[in-house]
Amino acid sequence: MWYAMRSDGKERSVESGNFMKALSERSQHVVHLTHNDLDAAGGDAIHRLCYGEVFTIWSSVGKFSSLFNAVAGSPGRGDLLSISDLGCQNGYVEKIKKAKSNGWRVEWRDHHRWRPEEIAAVENLIDVLHVDPSVCATAIVARDLLPGDGTAAEIARVVCDYDLWKHEDPRSRVLGMVVMRKGNRDYVRDRLAEGVFTDPHIEKVYTDITREMHEKIQKSIRHTKIYGTKYRVAFAPLYGYPSETAHAIRDEMGTDIEVVVSAGGKFSIRSVPGISHLIAREFGGGGHPNAAGGNFPFGLLDKIAFLLLKRTRHFARLVEVAESL
Repeated sequence: MWYAMRSDGKERSVESGNFMKALSERSQHVVHLTHNDLDAAGGDAIHRLCYGEVFTIWSSVGKFSSLFNAVAGSPGRGDLLSISDLGCQNGYVEKIKKAKSNGWRVEWRDHHRWRPEEIAAVENLIDVLHVDPSVCATAIVARDLLPGDGTAAEIARVVCDYDLWKHEDPRSRVLGMVVMRKGNRDYVRDRLAEGVFTDPHIEKVYTDITREMHEKIQKSIRHTKIYGTKYRVAFAPLYGYPSETAHAIRDEMGTDIEVVVSAGGKFSIRSVPGISHLIAREFGGGGHPNAAGGNFPFGLLDKIAFLLLKRTRHFARLVEVAESL
């Protein structure tokens, strides 16, 4: 599911027809197409601090290509399409060309890894392209849109602490978990834009989350399978909280790579060696060296095997890819 923001700032789900209607009727002159986590919320808060009204499109990695294509094909009217915290995917050059031909100004700020040839292919087409894997996307947005602004700098610092797995600021873990609880992304974004990093609502939601998180993580650990020779690779079913589950598996089992898999085949991967993004690319995904995501092409038999046995034939293929790197 993906979301667009109404002019009153409230979140609503959209299907393709309603989405195009909402996009064509927008009053805002900035469309922000971004991911759906804390890094996206931080970047969107800074967009709002800079521009005021923003038409925000929250997107999963899997929906990014179709959403980008939809926006690129709509009349831009000289408005800004700002993309952040989403990496390049197949067809991105053609989508940028389409957006430009339809009157959009296009800016892209990302902290995922791009190959030099991927940057070279569009750097003369796009209005702004800033790629910096050393920081979170929010930091790139803050640096570009509001340099020297104290609130923007603090938002970036807290978000990067969570997104880059530093875990030095306890506020970042709270916000990172709360923003992923349904219905709280907008709330966190709005508080960040106010320079507020905690309040009674955020603390209450976090307390509720931690109560259920331990039980779900332990359930994943009970069903964890270990593969590999070069690397100790853990595969576990996802019951919630993929990052925290991966961390718990690593702490308890001493693994090098953790793959947390949903019932439909989507997976999150974390790794001590910086190869998560390379592995994920082999499975239709991408991400960062130590944290990424992809998709196993589950057929019916795969889904049944995973449901009953908590394993699938695709696990061996992922280990093969990992150990070839």
